[in-house]
Amino acid sequence: MSYLVEQSIERLKYNNIRITPQRHAILEFLIEHDSHPTADEIYKALEDRFPSMSVATVYNNLRLFIQLGLVKEMMFGDNSSRFDFSSTEHYHAICSNCGKIEDIYYPGLDDVEIVASNLTGFEVSSHRLEIYGLCPDCQPETQNQN
Repeated sequence: MSYLVEQSIERLKYNNIRITPQRHAILEFLIEHDSHPTADEIYKALEDRFPSMSVATVYNNLRLFIQLGLVKEMMFGDNSSRFDFSSTEHYHAICSNCGKIEDIYYPGLDDVEIVASNLTGFEVSSHRLEIYGLCPDCQPETQNQN
């Protein structure tokens, strides 16, 4: 079991939340697969291991993980919610052709909320940065079309 899984399980225990095999599997999947899956993709990946688990179970556990700050819900242009294990603050590069999402860690933006607050007077609660373009796989496709 990875350190992040162990740390997350401890956080659940600390909050008096029972560690079910399904919860453990959903957390583990999110940590090990940085593909920013939808709830349906998580369900499909785990349904062989948990035939009695429903999509609703996945959604309910994701909502719980969001409340505890373990997972972030991301909504993009296609109106589908994607879920991301949030161990460190990071941003996303999104392919406008295939929808692939890559994480970007850029510590230089750590103080962006403070700067925004100082410049605007806003009481900033959070921020999100998304970069759109073509991933390396899609670049040759669009070059061939020209």
